[in-house]
Order: sequence, then C-alpha cells, then structure tokens
Amino acid sequence: MPLTPVKVGPEPGHQSEDVGAATPRRARERRTVQAMIRLFCRFHHGGRTLCAECQALDEYAARRLDGCPYGDGKPVCLHCPVHCYAPARREQIRQVMRWAGPRMLWRHPILAIRHVLDGRQKRSSR
Repeated sequence: MPLTPVKVGPEPGHQSEDVGAATPRRARERRTVQAMIRLFCRFHHGGRTLCAECQALDEYAARRLDGCPYGDGKPVCLHCPVHCYAPARREQIRQVMRWAGPRMLWRHPILAIRHVLDGRQKRSSR
C-alpha cells in the first residue's frame, strides 16, 4: 500500500504561504497585507492568532486583491484610482496600514522595502 504525503498546514489563524495570487508581485502584496493585519491584531487585540474581526478583514483583503481589475499592473492601494473596498472596510484597512506600516521595517523589512519600491514604480493604467 503506497504512502500518501501528509500536508502540514499553517498555524491556526494564519494563511499559508501559497496565498492564491497568480503572480509573484500579487503574492508579495498579499503577504504584506497579511503581515500588517497580524501585527495590528497582535498589538491591539492580543493573542497569537487573528481575532474574528481581523480574520474577516484579512479574508476581505484577499478577495479584493484577487479580484483587482489591474492584475499584475496594480498600483499600491494609496495610488489606485479605483477604490474597491467598501467605505467601512477601507477605513479599517487604512487604520491597520497607518499603524503597522512604520513597524513593518522592524518586523518584515524586505516586504516593507519592496512595498515602498512598488509604490514608486509607474504602473500601466487601465
């Protein structure tokens, strides 16, 4: 009888590294948003896993990123002409990014620097 491989999942409350984005840039952007939400939640809500509110925001952000009409040419959210987030969610993610952004340099320096560089690149308009 052949052995079947056992897939070991991520920590409870965390997404796996395979974030479902089609391209490396979108996958990196997804990891960046996840890292920001985790930092924010850990400091503001305590615990090692995401609370229900932050988990819902993380899932919402993933759906918005996966459905982005700009595809791989997507600008960073700050420079995007299309506001795809609902107003309440947009305010929520803005608070997360405002708080977590400066702290990303200490906790996730490569993601933070790549995000800044992505923001400075010109992207194709649709």
